[in-house]
Amino acid sequence: MSTAKKFAGQTALYGISTIASRVLTFFMTPIYTRSYALGANGIITTMYSYVSMTNALLTFGMETTFFRYLNKHADNKQKVYNNAFASVAAVTVLFLLFTLPFIGHIASFIDIDHAKKVSHAKPVLGSSPADFLKYTYLFLAIVVVDAWCAIPFVKLRADGKPGRYGIIKMASVLIFVGFNMLFIYVLPFWIKHHLGGAAWISGWYVPKWVGYVFISELLSSIVTLLLLLPELLKIRFEFDKAMLMSMYSYSWPVLIANLSYLVNENMDKILLGKLLTVNVARDVGIYGACAKIAVFLSVFINAFRLGAEPFFFNQSKNKNAGQTYARIMDYFVIAVCVIFIGIIANIEILKYWVHGPDARQTALYWTGLRVIPPLAFGYVSLGIYMNLSIWYKLSDQTKFGLYISGIGAVLTIVLNVLFIPSYSYMASAWTSLIAYTIMMILSYLWGQKNYPIPYNLKKNLAYIVSAIVVVYLSFYIFKRNIFIGDALLLGYVLVAFYFERANLKAIFKR
Repeated sequence: MSTAKKFAGQTALYGISTIASRVLTFFMTPIYTRSYALGANGIITTMYSYVSMTNALLTFGMETTFFRYLNKHADNKQKVYNNAFASVAAVTVLFLLFTLPFIGHIASFIDIDHAKKVSHAKPVLGSSPADFLKYTYLFLAIVVVDAWCAIPFVKLRADGKPGRYGIIKMASVLIFVGFNMLFIYVLPFWIKHHLGGAAWISGWYVPKWVGYVFISELLSSIVTLLLLLPELLKIRFEFDKAMLMSMYSYSWPVLIANLSYLVNENMDKILLGKLLTVNVARDVGIYGACAKIAVFLSVFINAFRLGAEPFFFNQSKNKNAGQTYARIMDYFVIAVCVIFIGIIANIEILKYWVHGPDARQTALYWTGLRVIPPLAFGYVSLGIYMNLSIWYKLSDQTKFGLYISGIGAVLTIVLNVLFIPSYSYMASAWTSLIAYTIMMILSYLWGQKNYPIPYNLKKNLAYIVSAIVVVYLSFYIFKRNIFIGDALLLGYVLVAFYFERANLKAIFKR
């Protein structure tokens, strides 16, 4: 049980920091929806979608590669660290060389407010071509600085320092939230009450300008880089060309797999902005805001991944590794199903996080609540897929990650292109569910053929199917009644505890 205790302890520490930082970020959702026009939230959603996808490109799959090569070259960890950071630094330099000369074209491509050209709708504040050019400069700076932070963060995880990792992550989020509060509340109050320097501030401050969100993000990223200086100063300019080429060979399928995953996660929001012809920023804003409610489940999955990835690699040489992975899967499935049901059962409470500046905009936001069940189940499938994906990472068959994620990405693009014009953001929600579920199934089937792990398939399927039934009853049959929903949640938990009582008793006894 020492390995299980270590895994649980590290996952708990990563989980606390991840959940705390995500809760603080989630706290910004009601602030944005109350402070900015509905269309402005569409701009925020779109820009962050591009940021997420570009971050994966710049890190080049080196986070997973770093863990794998530490496992393969335990006697030469410093050289692995040097090579990993050097590769990311080189990619970021090439990225800037190829993007800065075309910054105007990139800004024009990102601009989602083309609806005003079609429907003559009133443009949203901060949606002019000049604004999007500023956002694009900020966007480039954010992704480059975040890429430089990626490998030092992975080193903290590899060195077993979840405490320091969590502190830096929390500091980054607190700075982000703090600057947002400054721009949204403090400066308008300062100007309104004519406090010292108010005249100077009013000379440059633009009320309700959405660009301050991206400025806050950049400042947060810069501070994070400074906090990681102790790790950055450990980098040595001593590289192994053969190892570096081998790392690139391992990482490029991981890169494609990561990009494909991020296509699944973000392309729906980008395609909404490209394929809709009316109410573009509005619908993207509704979808992006309501999707944040399903992020509660994503938080748990990311916390699990942070603790699980280094643990799984460390356990790979143990003779009982397969049984360990299967046992972890059992309880992971139960946990994500409980969270899935809990989110749907309490939508009538959670919806108040998505509240517009007036009753009309609030009602518009709440029309998007129906995207949450399919999006949340998509996260269930994604979490299980991430757990299953260890087989191709351990067996150096990362090409399968490319195949699986590639299929998911193609499905995401094709289904969104086909159905967004007719069904708007509901098409995106159901496409997300379909893509992640197919990825989960493919990973299980190919994994059992190439790197068998004794998962309890019937048991896990029973928990998943019963969770879907409970959610269907709660959301569609009982019309989101919170009391019935929570009663169903409690019943699910009690039934799960009954069937798992013997295993749980043995675990806690030891």
